[in-house]
Formats: sequence, structure tokens, C-alpha cells
Amino acid sequence: MQRRVFLTLVVGAVPAALTACAADADEPVLEHMAPGDRFEVTKSEAEWRKILTPDQFSILRKHNTERAGSSPLNDEHRPGTFACAGCDLPLYSSSTKFESGTGWPSFTAPLDNAIGTSEDRSFFAVRTEVHCRRCGGHLGHVFDDGPPPTGKRYCMNGAAMVFKPTSQGEQR
Repeated sequence: MQRRVFLTLVVGAVPAALTACAADADEPVLEHMAPGDRFEVTKSEAEWRKILTPDQFSILRKHNTERAGSSPLNDEHRPGTFACAGCDLPLYSSSTKFESGTGWPSFTAPLDNAIGTSEDRSFFAVRTEVHCRRCGGHLGHVFDDGPPPTGKRYCMNGAAMVFKPTSQGEQR
């Protein structure tokens, strides 16, 4: 009898959890935003689909995750900046990138005023989701298991970003 009650509770909770996740995925509410605030860059779903690849749209707009090890940005080690694939906002300096062994590009810190965060309760866990501050695009998650100096691991989807190498004459 206890098993049946447990299964009823779990099975009953799944649709509610999935509905909540789907509702949150449409327009994230970032912790630094006041209620009613809008992102600087807003587009309709059709407009986003026109400018993004299917993988970028799936990640940035639908909060999906790319397969581990699938991003060419994992092997990007040149000096430069990683920017949002949706709105071109600079997000991370290559000087903060590190090899986390997770299969996703990882960074110790974002650039100033680049990201926002929100609570992600999908998959029956609580994580901190990272979004582009300007367009609200889903980038990945941040964890407290990174190296010094911050102890943070900003685990990003490579498809959510584009890399812009520093030109030789540019000072960093």
C-alpha cells in the first residue's frame, strides 16, 4: 500500500513539474530584474528562429542543453571574448575559461553586467540557471565547484555563444 501511495504522488507530481518548467521556459525572470521589466532585446519566436540555428534556438529560447563534448568552443583557447549567439552581448573573457572535464565550455566568472541568474527547479533538483542579461537567452548553469579565484564553474552551452578572437593589435 505504501508503494502505491508513493507512486501515485510521484506520477501525479510529474505533469505539474513539467508544466511549471515549460511555463518558465518562455520568458525567464532573472533575479536582478524587477517585476514587469523587459529585456533590452526582445523578438517573437518566429524572429528568433530566423536568426538562430536550430541548435541555438533550442538552447537559448527553449532552455535545452547540448550534448556534452559536442561544441567546438570546448577546444577554443585563443585570446578573445565569448558573446551571446542571440544578441552579441560579450559574456566571458577567454582569460576566465578553464578545462573542467565536463564536456562544456566552463568559466570562472562572467564579464561585468553580462548575465543574470534564476532558480532552475527542473529535473527534480535546484540549480542556478544563467541567462544573457540583454536578451534572456539560456546559457547554462553555475556551480560552486570551480577553481580559484572564484570557486565558481559557469558551465555554458557552446551553441549559445559565439567566439570573437582578439585581433593582434587589440589590447586586453
